[in-house]
Amino acid sequence: MTVALLLIGLFGLTAYKAQEVSDWLRQRVGEMEVFLVEEVETAEAEALHRRVQRAPGVASAEYVSEEEAQAVFRTEFGEGAEIFFEEPFLPASVRVRVEPGFAHPDSLEQLAARFQSWEGVDEAVFNQALLVKVQRNLRLITIGGLVLSVLVVVASIFLVANTIRLTIYARRLLIRTMKLVGATDAFVRRPFIIEGMLQGLIAGLIAGGMLWGGYVLAVQQLPPLAIPSQWAGPALPLALAGTGIVLGWLGSYFAVRRFVKNVALH
Repeated sequence: MTVALLLIGLFGLTAYKAQEVSDWLRQRVGEMEVFLVEEVETAEAEALHRRVQRAPGVASAEYVSEEEAQAVFRTEFGEGAEIFFEEPFLPASVRVRVEPGFAHPDSLEQLAARFQSWEGVDEAVFNQALLVKVQRNLRLITIGGLVLSVLVVVASIFLVANTIRLTIYARRLLIRTMKLVGATDAFVRRPFIIEGMLQGLIAGLIAGGMLWGGYVLAVQQLPPLAIPSQWAGPALPLALAGTGIVLGWLGSYFAVRRFVKNVALH
């Protein structure tokens, strides 16, 4: 049960971090550049910057002046950029990063059309082809992750049920004696179910402690692996303990129910 719960907890942490990475990736791929017209005044450009920041779905917006755009171009262009050193030739723009839930092709198309309708905006562009490809790949990864999670949970339930079934089989003579003296099926099942839940609780606490210790060591080596504080600390072992109780109850209930009904009294 400890091994099964350790796998469930490890898979849960991995899925949580994978969701964070996918949100970050969608944000980066879904960045939008809002180019302003050449004759825009500085005050008007700053006003447009503030207006873009207040737009629904926008997480952050950075104003890039003509001089800053030219400096970025020189850095990225590398050798040969000295021919562009004299006059700024790139327009000012506002670099937009949307919220994770807003980073979809349809939502960004609507947002780009909205920006382009504003006075002083020349064009709003984003890499639609790359975003569509990333969305498709993330969808496949998500489906694969859900399938694996279901397999892990089902395998854990079967593992617990088989383990408890062996325990019950070892006590088959005791169960037979209890039924011979008139014990009901519910009376016979009750101690095994309680035992399964207690074993699940202990296994959950052990698995939670092991997972938490491994997580602390991993974060010391790789700080980006850290999770929010509400999911850290005692919450992780307690969550696995609760999961262990549920798994122990499910496994013991179905195992005992089937065995008690089929036990021979003669």
